Amino acid sequence: MECSMPPPVDCDLASLDVPLERDSFMRELLRQLSGTLQDVVGMEEAAGFVSIVGQGMGEIINHDYCQALQLPCLSREQVAAVMADLKQRIQGDFRVISQDAEKIILESVSCPFAEKVIGRPSLCMMTSNVFGTIAAENLGYAKVHLDRTIADGDSGCRVVVYLDHSDEAESVPGIEYYQS
Repeated sequence: MECSMPPPVDCDLASLDVPLERDSFMRELLRQLSGTLQDVVGMEEAAGFVSIVGQGMGEIINHDYCQALQLPCLSREQVAAVMADLKQRIQGDFRVISQDAEKIILESVSCPFAEKVIGRPSLCMMTSNVFGTIAAENLGYAKVHLDRTIADGDSGCRVVVYLDHSDEAESVPGIEYYQS
């Protein structure tokens, strides 16, 4: 289709009010990619693809925090703090609600993917795998239960990271992670 009226030759495109910058572009790209995966291969397979990427991201992030803290591994308290901090850094606004020897509970009212996550629950595998990988690499085992997610229409996210094979952990769905 041809434009009937070409723009003026002296038009400064950079000054136009086009809502495009790197962050929103990357979030939209991930939304389109995850949506295409969900539509083409199905939710379970799409979540699997995102899980592989999430595990790699978890390994990188864990390494970066251990290196920055000059520690070979993190304690439970440090793992919980790292989970909240990493999400804060990427505008996820997660907070540690509680933690004990059995589990770490985190909640958030915003997502790093912002509104682009709605209807894209496969993207939640990024959180599951990053949290699960960090916890398992430092503490030996983790099971991540995504209790509530913005992607599924909840007003916020609630993530429970179980640190052992308790009866409570066994009673909920989730993905298990083991130290490599």
